[in-house]
Amino acid sequence: MSYRKLARKTGPRKALLRNMVTSLIIAERIETTEAKAKEVRREAEKMITLAKKGDLHSRRRALAYMLDESAVTKLFDKIAPRFEDRNGGYTRIIKTSPRRGDGAPMVILELV
Repeated sequence: MSYRKLARKTGPRKALLRNMVTSLIIAERIETTEAKAKEVRREAEKMITLAKKGDLHSRRRALAYMLDESAVTKLFDKIAPRFEDRNGGYTRIIKTSPRRGDGAPMVILELV
């Protein structure tokens, strides 16, 4: 199996990932658990690669995935040109202290 289930059924898991990718694009930096960050990284890198193409079909695919139209606009107009000469590796995961409540490993996921 090539993905993490994150203790959720398919629908809630996909919604969680869509929300987190949209938040990452808008804020360019989010704090989350390590497992979620590794899954969000996969989807975010796909969205950035789509944005680097820059054609109408790619924009529509990004709009179908992300929840906010302003996030797609930012992705295509500001973020994609920044990574024009980079072949992958658009995000960085920085480990922080464990979460106080349950000790889950926390990380900061940010765009490079």
